[in-house]
Amino acid sequence: MIEWVMIKREALEAYLELCKEVFPNENIMLMRGKVKGETAEVKEFLIPPFSTYGEGFSGFQPHMLPFDLSIIGVAHSHPSGNATPSIEDLNSTYGKLMIIAGYPYNERSVNVYNSKGEKVSFTVV
Repeated sequence: MIEWVMIKREALEAYLELCKEVFPNENIMLMRGKVKGETAEVKEFLIPPFSTYGEGFSGFQPHMLPFDLSIIGVAHSHPSGNATPSIEDLNSTYGKLMIIAGYPYNERSVNVYNSKGEKVSFTVV
């Protein structure tokens, strides 16, 4: 189980900027990186093909994704500012990590969760 996450600063800044651009809609992105033991490194965020954004929802079709073992999870925004996972978030986890950014979309409004929905510590590098 992942217990520590490192996120590249440039990647996090780009992700948060996209969150701001699609506000008041939710956005969703895939995280590319690697997992080694209980530590994960997020290197970049990718827009999933055919993803949808709206007020109170975002999504993508997992069957439309190419086979890519470097995808380690999903990141999405919560325009409400509440960066905790909803029941829908927990039921649709993809990969080993979930990042949720709450409004106003800055580093302090980001939470990271493992696939069980447990909060995980992270650092920006």
